[in-house]
Amino acid sequence: MTETSPRGRVRLLGTTMAVVLTLLLAAGAGCDSRRGPEPPSVQEKLKQSHIYGQSKLRIGVATFEPLMGVLEENGRFVGFDIDIARYIAASLGYAGDARIDFVQLATEDRIPALQSGRVDIVVSSFSITEERQKLVSFAGPYFVTTQEVMIPVALKNRIRTIEDLRTPGFRICVGGGSTTEAELEKHEIKALVVKNTQDCVNGIRDGKYDAVSSDETILAGFRSRYPKEFEVVDMPFGTSEQLGIGVPISDPALRDLVAFFLQKSYQEGRAGRTSPWLSAYHRNLGPWLGPDRQQPPPLNVPDLVDFDEKAPV
Repeated sequence: MTETSPRGRVRLLGTTMAVVLTLLLAAGAGCDSRRGPEPPSVQEKLKQSHIYGQSKLRIGVATFEPLMGVLEENGRFVGFDIDIARYIAASLGYAGDARIDFVQLATEDRIPALQSGRVDIVVSSFSITEERQKLVSFAGPYFVTTQEVMIPVALKNRIRTIEDLRTPGFRICVGGGSTTEAELEKHEIKALVVKNTQDCVNGIRDGKYDAVSSDETILAGFRSRYPKEFEVVDMPFGTSEQLGIGVPISDPALRDLVAFFLQKSYQEGRAGRTSPWLSAYHRNLGPWLGPDRQQPPPLNVPDLVDFDEKAPV
């Protein structure tokens, strides 16, 4: 057997190390190729959306729904939807009311306002439906609610079932363009359609109507305003309403961003922390709907890299 010289042993060791290093690099490259490209960042999505570079974010809201969206006499907007809207705006880089343009919208005006570009998003008890998804996009849901009926206390022993609503001469009122209007039609209940739920409530107090139907959040708001005058009747309409944030159908990047930030709040709540959603709920709806509600998980949430980058001023 021939003995290898010291110089030969060094050369052999170097060759072996080079081969091993090459194999490790090749394996690493293979892992990288299997991992795929990094997801886009929040900043990249912002640059793809129509709001990029805007000085203000225009948000369509209701101003006649107690607990959800109200314009107070001092000019300040308050309510659960308003708090959610402020959280989304701040996440997009529009922190503070000076950078938000709240636009008052009636129920029937929400879709036209998004389609015409009058508003950038809508946060206004906006139920996600198959028909509406053909016209606008939604991020969410951020709340799941049910349809109920509110009646004067004087009628609490007479109106308890859906069949009672079909009583000849019974006048039930509903806001135009709402999912509640369609639900009553499905149950063959004739309703008097007005501009918004506030008009229904005023009409009941003036003796023009006998009841109003809407989702539980809106009715809880009016009951909080007139606690001794009204009672909410839970009727088995058989459907639940998923409230979402409306976005123009032409801007999928903005929809993805809104969904992403709703998911961040949801994850904070699931981790046991006080999330923006929980703070908004307990401040507004909790005292009337109970303390145990939780934010529902948003659907179709994109995978984004969040560097906490904000929209440019």
